[in-house]
Amino acid sequence: MTTDVAIELPGYVAGTWDFDAPHTYVGFVVRHLVVTKVRGRFDNVEGHIVTAKNPLESTVEVSVDLNSVNTNNETRDNHLRSADFFEVEQYPRMVFRSTGVRQEGTDFVLDGDLTIKDVTRSVALSFEFAGVTPDPWGGTRVGFSARGEINRKDFNVNFEGLQNGLAVVADKIEIVIDVEAKLRPEQVPAAE
Repeated sequence: MTTDVAIELPGYVAGTWDFDAPHTYVGFVVRHLVVTKVRGRFDNVEGHIVTAKNPLESTVEVSVDLNSVNTNNETRDNHLRSADFFEVEQYPRMVFRSTGVRQEGTDFVLDGDLTIKDVTRSVALSFEFAGVTPDPWGGTRVGFSARGEINRKDFNVNFEGLQNGLAVVADKIEIVIDVEAKLRPEQVPAAE
């Protein structure tokens, strides 16, 4: 997506950034039995961001190891890995590739293609640029937070469990992402 609108982001640096896995969170929130929310995350996430000179021309690619799902309950995690949900033996990864960045008022939206179980759908994530900072080891870090929502059935995650007439798992899944990424060493700005 190309635009002539100038966007000013304090400390913004164009370059290629690799996710810092220990400081990156990709998670989800889903209603359970209508009355509560279950939260989970994926412990193995890889990705990179290419920030363009014009921020609205930036791109993101993310790959998530679905076997690394973690809801702090081993029985539930194993069920999520099964054919009822992710079917990790046949579909081990979830992938997101951005297709555009746009500004809506003062907010930013990241559009992209999300693939789960070989089904690809367009999704939109609202996101926040958290800033850029030097790190203690001579590198440069950037932070982003994003939120979105999908319907699990759009991706063939069709578990239909019922208990007392209530859906055990809601169809709507909230996506929660916090990324810290490192600028590739050859691109780190020289100290002044």
